[in-house]
Amino acid sequence: MGAQCIDCVQAGRRQGAGRRQDRPTGSGARTIAGARLSNRLVATPALIALNVLVYAITAVEARDPMNNQISELFRAWVLWPLGIAGGEWWRLFTAGFLHYGPIHLAVNMFSLWIIGREMEVLLGKARFVALYVVSLLGGSVLVYMFSATNGPTAGASGAIYGLLGGVLVAVLRLKLNPAPAIGTIVLNLIITVSLPNISLFGHLGGLVVGAAGTAAMVYAPAKNRVAWQVGALVVLVVALLAVYVYRDSLLASVACSGSGAQLRCSGS
Repeated sequence: MGAQCIDCVQAGRRQGAGRRQDRPTGSGARTIAGARLSNRLVATPALIALNVLVYAITAVEARDPMNNQISELFRAWVLWPLGIAGGEWWRLFTAGFLHYGPIHLAVNMFSLWIIGREMEVLLGKARFVALYVVSLLGGSVLVYMFSATNGPTAGASGAIYGLLGGVLVAVLRLKLNPAPAIGTIVLNLIITVSLPNISLFGHLGGLVVGAAGTAAMVYAPAKNRVAWQVGALVVLVVALLAVYVYRDSLLASVACSGSGAQLRCSGS
């Protein structure tokens, strides 16, 4: 997968360099997404550092790195549908920076490094972060919509699947062989449905939203490119907010008492 990401970047550079003469003097060559060519990574290591920091805080609070999910911060941030329905909407975002133990964290951060460092070069820092956040939201909203109301979900995999979907779109845009990207996605989805305690909805939501967001970036016309890209991402966010509001209305009649394992709910 990482090798094909590199192929994407190199092909994007060649296309950008080939169109450099059409741009104003001093603007430099750009990738197919409109990003200035640069190998300097900022967003990917920053996101990894943020995830590691949040994990460290939860591990210290829990006094147990293997069971950090018992920490107060984890409980306040985890994607808990009934909590979201109760007005704690921030869980849709914060859950994407939580991980169940060091192995969960290590797997996700390794994946983020492999895929993120190439996608950041291809999209540019701002577009990359925007795609990451929108993909994270896409995964969380689908979990909120379809998962059990009292089942906690956490992890950066929704956002990472969004980047994976973005790789496939970039490969298609650059007319490269899509088989490796498709094979990687299919393999990961098989793993998702085969292993217990993995959020299928979180992965699918991130994948679909990430692919759609990347398509908006790499297929946007050169004229007014930024406006097209921002507009498309806004449409995606509005659509996700509509799903969130709809699910919220379905859970409005649910009444709960107690907490944790003693939580008891009634209603629709």
